[in-house]
Amino acid sequence: MARIVIKLGSSIVADDGGNIRAQTLAEVCDQAVALHARGDEVVIVTSGAIACGMRMMELAERPRAIDELQAASAVGQGQLYRTYEELLSRHGVKAAQVLLTFFDMSARTHYLNARQTLERLLEWRVMAIINENDTTTTDEISFGDNDFLAAQVAILIGADLLVLLTDTDGLYSADPDSNPDAVLIEEVNDFELLSQLEIGHATSALGSGGMKSKVVAAEMATAAGIATVITNGRRSGSVTDAVGGNSGGTRFAPQEVRYSSFKLWLKYAKPSHGRITVDAGAARALRDGGTSLLPVGVLDVSGRFDAGDGVDIFDGDGPVGKGICNYSVAELRQVKGMKSSQVRELLPRATDEAVHRDYFVLA
Repeated sequence: MARIVIKLGSSIVADDGGNIRAQTLAEVCDQAVALHARGDEVVIVTSGAIACGMRMMELAERPRAIDELQAASAVGQGQLYRTYEELLSRHGVKAAQVLLTFFDMSARTHYLNARQTLERLLEWRVMAIINENDTTTTDEISFGDNDFLAAQVAILIGADLLVLLTDTDGLYSADPDSNPDAVLIEEVNDFELLSQLEIGHATSALGSGGMKSKVVAAEMATAAGIATVITNGRRSGSVTDAVGGNSGGTRFAPQEVRYSSFKLWLKYAKPSHGRITVDAGAARALRDGGTSLLPVGVLDVSGRFDAGDGVDIFDGDGPVGKGICNYSVAELRQVKGMKSSQVRELLPRATDEAVHRDYFVLA
């Protein structure tokens, strides 16, 4: 028995007009049901709510304003879930709609609740259909793309395999649409080698992701020991092939170094809104000592961020890591270089740590 997360991108779920690709979804659901029938545990993460809402509201192009995106998602989410529910119910498989937000992954209590709910659904042999709760999220608290959400879900439930379905055959050495010499990379064992490739950020007209986000999602999942496959969701049998280890797509092997799901999210998905430059002692303590960053070790601050935002941390040699700051940029400028006793005199309600070690990850 294997535990498998299947993620469908917007280009798989809907065509350029926002119409649901019924045949493609039916084929993916049929494969998911076949895995379910043999005893595997399957979770589906889907994009496409905004695309469906755009069609239903007759919008000519994907909105950019956050309230319009949220409204389009609210309109389309119901139809999207009903489609999955109907396709699965044909085979006697029950479905459950699960909408997750950043807080469900970052706050410990929410994280445990989300995991317990998904574990119970798996125990009941109910197939969860998961999407981000676009109607309540914002740019600052968003996964940014459902590729990241799929990776986080895979980590959350301890999946054995993450399958990312897209409209290309996998990861190429260059953009195959513009470079005739581009070749499909069938297996990735070393993410450092990917820096030599031309991995694009291009997205579809209806989606927010691209190949770059899928590679990053693969890096997140494999860092938690979860094998990942990027493959063409429109190709017949693509999910079955990915699960069976057959040819087709790009397979990413699990990495030896393991991180917690929160720190993987922080490293790869949480947007940074500023930069903190620290002295050599603070950098050494962060890199080698596993300590928190105190204001006394801060040399310079730049950017525009509030307490709770992500920040990149540098020293004179380059990047040190990334963390969630407990101060706004204005507050940290006030107290940089100060000892904790001095900080408390100036800002009585401030915490001792500018960035707590639990909310920091090395670069």
